Amino acid sequence: MKILITTDWYSPAVNGVVTSVLNLKKQLEEQGHEVRVLTLAQAGKDGAKHGICPFRQEGNVWYLSSFGVGRIYPGARLLAGSSRGTVREMVDWKPDVVHSQCEFVTFGLAKRIAKKTGARFLHTYHTVYEDYTHYFSPSRAFGRKQAAWFSRQVLKSVDGVIVPTEKVKNLLESYGVVKPIFTVPTGIDCDRFAAAHLEAGSKAMDAPSLVSVGRLAKEKNLEEIVSWLACPRGQQYSWLIVGDGPCREALENQVKRLGLEERVFFAGMVKPEQVARWYQKGRVFVSASESETQGLTYLEALAGGIPAVCRKDPCLDGVIENGRNGWQYRNKTEFFDALEKLAYPGAYYEMSRQAQVMAAKFDQKIFGKRVLEAYLSVRAEEVPALSLLTMAMRKTM
Repeated sequence: MKILITTDWYSPAVNGVVTSVLNLKKQLEEQGHEVRVLTLAQAGKDGAKHGICPFRQEGNVWYLSSFGVGRIYPGARLLAGSSRGTVREMVDWKPDVVHSQCEFVTFGLAKRIAKKTGARFLHTYHTVYEDYTHYFSPSRAFGRKQAAWFSRQVLKSVDGVIVPTEKVKNLLESYGVVKPIFTVPTGIDCDRFAAAHLEAGSKAMDAPSLVSVGRLAKEKNLEEIVSWLACPRGQQYSWLIVGDGPCREALENQVKRLGLEERVFFAGMVKPEQVARWYQKGRVFVSASESETQGLTYLEALAGGIPAVCRKDPCLDGVIENGRNGWQYRNKTEFFDALEKLAYPGAYYEMSRQAQVMAAKFDQKIFGKRVLEAYLSVRAEEVPALSLLTMAMRKTM
């Protein structure tokens, strides 16, 4: 098949959407499909964070000229010129499937291309927008209504929706989305994180260090863990925070105010090819976020043999199992109870082993096969419609 993937985010940007797209593209190509990517030129490679990044094509990836609008949303970009020529080129290519990954700029292009070519149009819903109301609405309740309306409007034009967890499927159904919804957990490269684990070797028992990897933003709730490390039960722990984002300065100020500079460290952004090794600098992965649709960083940590202690969330059902590969906590007491149980060597090493067993269920190879099944399922819906049309034509002859 010819498959066009459209996304506002792509390499060199680093986030869950980019990871998902890169892994999907790789798996589809390994299965023998022809894949093209249509995206926006990113600031990291072209140099202009807020200025115009020019159009370019690299292999089977088309980067449309764009400019930064970070005041709307950190890292957001818009088209800086006409996309007609590129859209025409994609239409002439005649894809069988158009698979959109973002709801904004490139979604409109995907919709046009699918309509002009008759390709099946699918969309992966990566973001629970009602958890991001602080970016666009002063009222959380009104923001939720806006998120529901926006989701219905976007998804009414697609043939099928792919979601990473049942949590997101249930949410979309509560919004009134009636399109076919396929639950396909995003896959990761388990081998890469397992190799980093072997390379790192055993973790020292006298270093009860915590590690987090991801975007530093309000919805990640990192300030909660910072405050807990200042209490008596938190005195023995150090914490390495890998990543960057709009809340970094506020978090650094909180760390200084609480006198935690000797125990809480900010690594900033790291190169994607080095991320697997950074997980290994901690013994336990921690997260206080409740805004995840799936949380690829959780899976990456588990694949690297790092047990996880994360705030309880439906997206973690079947991923983090209490006492097996980590714990889901609901409050500060449960958070520290979990960390203290992981201090026992026997318990820690068994949970480290079980973490990798669980992560293997989310390997990128399985992900690629299940996305392809969704494509074929939606394409199969064309057959009954064509049969009815043929029968109608015969009756008139």
